[in-house]
Amino acid sequence: MRPARPLAEALAEGALVLDGGLASRLEEQGSDLSGELWSARLLADDPGRIEAAHRAYVRAGAQVLITASYQASYEGFARRGLTRTEAGRLFARSVRLARAAAEDTADEVWVAASVGPYGALLADGSEYRGRYGLTVRELERFHRPRVEALAAADPDVLALETVPDTDEAEALLRVAEGCGVPVWVSYTVSGTRTRAGQSLDTAFGLVRGLDQVIAAGVNCCEPPDTAAAVTRAARLTGKPVVAYPNSGEAWDARRRAWTGPVTYSAHRVADWLGAGARLVGGCCRIGPGTITDVAAAVSMYGPGPGGGAARR
Repeated sequence: MRPARPLAEALAEGALVLDGGLASRLEEQGSDLSGELWSARLLADDPGRIEAAHRAYVRAGAQVLITASYQASYEGFARRGLTRTEAGRLFARSVRLARAAAEDTADEVWVAASVGPYGALLADGSEYRGRYGLTVRELERFHRPRVEALAAADPDVLALETVPDTDEAEALLRVAEGCGVPVWVSYTVSGTRTRAGQSLDTAFGLVRGLDQVIAAGVNCCEPPDTAAAVTRAARLTGKPVVAYPNSGEAWDARRRAWTGPVTYSAHRVADWLGAGARLVGGCCRIGPGTITDVAAAVSMYGPGPGGGAARR
């Protein structure tokens, strides 16, 4: 069942809790995600595990579920021998699985269809670098069929996420224009710049004044970098801010392993909310247990455009 209110209306009333890393939960459930399609492979091979992962986040308190389509692409599915028709059905299935999991609760749960960056197709960590050597128009050609397929599945919002540079953001926004579904845009950043090195002033300036964009912010970045980016996004866009960093560990694409210390803590959520975040959760390596803690932190904040005043 769809929520009674559009997501934008809910964001006008208070902060909401996003889910955590879908792949992280799938691995906890015993799924092998070693292939290039990553969690998107399970859309064809074991969709029940994806639905179970979504349900775990609903139980943890997530109010917005992000679909398993981040790594999905027509090109990637073609490598698995799937036709375009079959691939299109898998895009639609990603939305249906999240919608089905949302029925576990009487509370409103929104579904965000993930549109990952071109670098996800390459499966070599390129989404953490950007600058693929493609023009904006070439990136448009890659993203358009994916956006059209996901929009046709009727999600509540399209999550244009883990965007490493402004060229890709421009391409995604052009493709999404007129698709009939609201979007959020979230960059992956390093410090106060995009992963490709552009200023956040330029990056967030792209979405200012675009009514279709209901939120903007950052994801899959280091937790210590998040508060400053949220502040910048709120000031530059005038929109609700989305913030869902990863655990703080670094992805080694060659070894296909996470390295380094965990720096994510639900204690940071108060800072993000105070800076203007309205959609708060986690990305890679953040599981349901942490999202339960995030939900508790969000519940301490009252309604209001700035994330509300803390009720401690």
